[in-house]
Amino acid sequence: MQTFEKLDLRPGEWVEVRSEQEILSTLDDGAALDGLVFMPEMLAFCGQRFRVYKRADKTCDTIRLTGMLRMHDTVHLQMTRCDGAAHGGCQAACLLFWKEAWLRRVDEAADDLRVTPGAAERPPRDRDWLASTARQAASTADDPCFRCQATELPRATSPLRWWEPTQYVRDVRTNEVPLRTVVRSLIIHFWNRIAGKLRLRPYPYVAGPLKRTPVEVLDLQPGEWVVVKSRDEIVATVDKAGKNRGMTFEAEMIPYCGKCYRVVQRVDRILDEATGRMKELGSVGIILEDVICASAYRTPCPRANYLYWREIWLRRAEPDEIPKQSERDGLCVLNAQGA
Repeated sequence: MQTFEKLDLRPGEWVEVRSEQEILSTLDDGAALDGLVFMPEMLAFCGQRFRVYKRADKTCDTIRLTGMLRMHDTVHLQMTRCDGAAHGGCQAACLLFWKEAWLRRVDEAADDLRVTPGAAERPPRDRDWLASTARQAASTADDPCFRCQATELPRATSPLRWWEPTQYVRDVRTNEVPLRTVVRSLIIHFWNRIAGKLRLRPYPYVAGPLKRTPVEVLDLQPGEWVVVKSRDEIVATVDKAGKNRGMTFEAEMIPYCGKCYRVVQRVDRILDEATGRMKELGSVGIILEDVICASAYRTPCPRANYLYWREIWLRRAEPDEIPKQSERDGLCVLNAQGA
């Protein structure tokens, strides 16, 4: 496999995604580098330039739910999300992980700096080979089973215990997470550990009163503006597990309550990260622009996963509630930063 020097990239730096052949030359037989899968959907970004959003020195474990996982030489880039085209049309729109070996540092105003490797460096691989790696060996036409960066994440990471102090130094110094945010997350973490042992309510508490949860159909479409209902209104629609028809109203959704956002897309299927099989959501979930898991109540994580909303948790915005153009431009800036 071809190797490239480490870049030690920082948020805000400009990079160019290397050419298809350069990247393919770094991959093993499983289309991975250091365990991190390079997916067919990522080919569309080859040759393009992006700002670094965050270093992916750690990420949340969404498969085994053990907490945080340690990564090396990996970053997230602004505006690079998976469209699911090679993975059964998965609609999760995950923010992609990029090994630094797949990138080159460039100046925003620099001329084209791409270098095409010579014939001897070209791997005996092509797009068809890469597409074939998107399915697990046990996958069949009747029972498709996929592999992606999310399903294979344990192979690209190592356990990271919450008491490891250097992760918080990296959060503040490298990913520019405010110190107060890190301290607050640790206080909440300590409290919830104690609350769990004493059978007290976790913070924040979002469980509801219902056994059978209600449905509301708005038929929201991409581009429409909606207002997220208040926390109390939403809690009144969920059960004791904080769910409405199987979808959880998460603590990370609380900061968005009462605010106005634009619909990005409707979601009814995503990959089950633990199995690689497609999971139907039962009824539609809604993704909103700039509405991501921002780790407000947990250890800081740069993964920026979209949050899913039931339509009953939203209402269509009135004309006077829709942000003015200047405010929309501000939202666009946030979106460009990885939301």
